Amino acid sequence: MSKNLVYIEHAHGKVQKASQVALAAANQLGGEVTAVVLGQGIDAVATEAAGLGVAKVVAIDDARLENYLADIHAKAVAQVAQAEGADNVVAAATATGKDLFPRVAHLLDAGMASEITAVNDDGSLVRPSYAGNAMATVTIETPTKVVTVRGTAFEAVQPAGSEAPVEKAELAAEVTSKMRFVEFAETKSDRPQLTEAHIVVSGGRGLKSGENFTEVLEPLVDALGAAMGASRAAVDAGFVPNDLQVGQTGKVVAPQLYVAVGISGAIQHLAGMKDSKVIVAINKDPDAPIFSITDYGLVADLFKAVPEMTEEVKKIKAG
Repeated sequence: MSKNLVYIEHAHGKVQKASQVALAAANQLGGEVTAVVLGQGIDAVATEAAGLGVAKVVAIDDARLENYLADIHAKAVAQVAQAEGADNVVAAATATGKDLFPRVAHLLDAGMASEITAVNDDGSLVRPSYAGNAMATVTIETPTKVVTVRGTAFEAVQPAGSEAPVEKAELAAEVTSKMRFVEFAETKSDRPQLTEAHIVVSGGRGLKSGENFTEVLEPLVDALGAAMGASRAAVDAGFVPNDLQVGQTGKVVAPQLYVAVGISGAIQHLAGMKDSKVIVAINKDPDAPIFSITDYGLVADLFKAVPEMTEEVKKIKAG
């Protein structure tokens, strides 16, 4: 029976949804699943993880792990993987996972498959290639396998109704970091997190300015109770900060409803949102590539259509 170790990301004392998706992928790999939780003051996170259907949780509570630093966290994950005899070491393909797990693979001398979207019956893995235009089936041949999981590819595991044991482990005394934590500049918002929202409204270069994001798009975002996203073109133009970017080099989302406003639909953007359940696009160009994947498309001037849509949403909500 294979042994699977899943790295649990957490924030504000809560397990991140992306890690629940990683746990779901680990379940499909077959065998026993152990969660590893790193940080300081992590009892609540470890307890929550213990209720997600795992065999056990290994928790390392250490001041050296209080803030995320890639090198020391990689050493901690590798230490637990070796101690547990893990065959597969798994994490979500978040910004942290993409930064951390190549280092883990190096430390374990392991082959790696990044951003997998499926596990085949024969143990091979499916992952996107060429910005999602092709899907590659890969097999890792090293004894230990390192895997990151696309956050939209599996249904997140839910609380199992029972708790697994939590084992406390010690980080090796000689483990140090060559990095230095400076600060964590968190973006605070009353809106849902982009990667976890049920509705996402994204704007593109067609909005023409950051002021139009505020004056035209934000009212629709708030009327729908949505998260705000953006195309890379809008981010590169300085209209909005890069933490809103949806796409191959940004965040991958798959909400129940995705509304693309003034976005042409470059391949890189489509790779980050095409798994959304319902896709709506507003663009004045009838030949925009975005329309090739939409469920509902409106060829119109967004500066007229979006305010009208906002008012209709408000009327419906008002009853």
